[in-house]
Amino acid sequence: MDWIRNMMTEFWKEHSKFATVEEMMLDSNAQELTQHELPEILSLLPSLAASDVLELGAGIGRFTRHLIGKARHVTAVDFMEKFVEKNKKDNSHLGNAEFIQADVTKLDFPKHSLDVVFSNWLLMYLSDQELKSLAEKFIMWLRPGGYLFFRESCFHQSGDCKRDFNPTHYRSPAYYNHLMSSLLLDESDQTEKKCYGFDMVLNKTVQTYVKMKNNQNQLCWLMQKVRRDAVQQHQGGFSTFQEFLDNQQYTRRGILRYEKMFGSGFVSTGGFSTTKEFVDMLNLTAGQKVLDVGCGIGGGDFYMAKTFGVEVLGMDLSSNMVEIAMERAVKEKLPLVQFEVSDATKRRFPDAAFDVVYSRDTILHIRDKLDLFRKFYSWLKPGGKLLISDYCCGEKPWSPAFQDYVNQRGYILYTPQRYGQFLSEVGFSNVRAEDRTEQFIQVIKAELQRAEKMKEEFIQEFSQEDYDAVVNGWTEKLQRCETGDQRWGLFYATKE
Repeated sequence: MDWIRNMMTEFWKEHSKFATVEEMMLDSNAQELTQHELPEILSLLPSLAASDVLELGAGIGRFTRHLIGKARHVTAVDFMEKFVEKNKKDNSHLGNAEFIQADVTKLDFPKHSLDVVFSNWLLMYLSDQELKSLAEKFIMWLRPGGYLFFRESCFHQSGDCKRDFNPTHYRSPAYYNHLMSSLLLDESDQTEKKCYGFDMVLNKTVQTYVKMKNNQNQLCWLMQKVRRDAVQQHQGGFSTFQEFLDNQQYTRRGILRYEKMFGSGFVSTGGFSTTKEFVDMLNLTAGQKVLDVGCGIGGGDFYMAKTFGVEVLGMDLSSNMVEIAMERAVKEKLPLVQFEVSDATKRRFPDAAFDVVYSRDTILHIRDKLDLFRKFYSWLKPGGKLLISDYCCGEKPWSPAFQDYVNQRGYILYTPQRYGQFLSEVGFSNVRAEDRTEQFIQVIKAELQRAEKMKEEFIQEFSQEDYDAVVNGWTEKLQRCETGDQRWGLFYATKE
């Protein structure tokens, strides 16, 4: 392993002679990029008030000075002596900070001593084994509830700096997702069993690079250290809800099967027709900002941006969904639409950030709906609108078959009336809670008829087994609706 570290040392000696931002970012356009991406990256961080922050790969202090201004204490670490000297010289007077020159693979900190680990362009300079070992340390160093933020170049080089050799590992986002979500730290003692892992808060492209360089390969992540033990049962043994979604409910093949039923670009009931009907209720105007919670593969977002000229941020916890949405976005060439993998229950936005919050058949997955609706209320501007369609239920008792279905999917369902009450309770005005089950039934019947017409094409594209699974699934939905157990609700509300 020493020869790898020596090679990395030589690489950075070559690129740290003058300790400039251009050297550190390996890009001749570094000044302008920094001006735009600094506020973007900082806006994604959790609150740093009263927190102990470890910044790895701090370089000459592009981020250090901003972190010092917000945190209780910052430890800024870099490999290269010249970078550390410049960072210390420029930023040590700003507040409580320590500057360390060290190889991160040899670093150690006490257990539970940090609230945030921040790393910008570091992990791609580590081998797979070094990365795994450091990630295990991260989860040990962080206090429960603490955060890990990291940003990497994926797939290929981004900076235009000439390199005689390049020891960087350009990994796929899926590699980082899998590594971080599979970590498990056992901190059990004699009195209590305690395991910790990382939950995804967000994973998204750095928009500065999309806008300035048409580069989709700069990605960042925010993960949170959480207790693991309690969540495993209801997701069939998957350690995170996201793993359950990506490996069971929304595999890539499963998503494309759904799209075949719902129509190109859509994975929710009624496809384009219900999207058009519901979006038309919002009276969108050019320049408005829309948040789509549970955006799926993005068909509704492309429709809103193209038709009304609105800016749309589509978020989904399924990385498979977002991966497909981002592939489509490249073809659509719509800079007004952005996508991110994120957890709506953990994501933070400034108050009054959006004109519209829109969500289709997603919130059925979320347990604390009241808390989520409070977030929606705070994220909306005064006069902002909320539109949700979602799976609901009839009054209890439910049939055993419906109870089994809900348990197997991990859904948390309410009657349309109760759902509407939640929205009123958090402060929304003009709440309309409509039971649209009859429309749902008609849409399912139409989709089943379409499936019958394209049966051969469907089987050719997927398989007989896939066709049978989808048709059976749709038929069961019909039966659940006809017994009165399953309902479909449409909810509209405004923030006064």
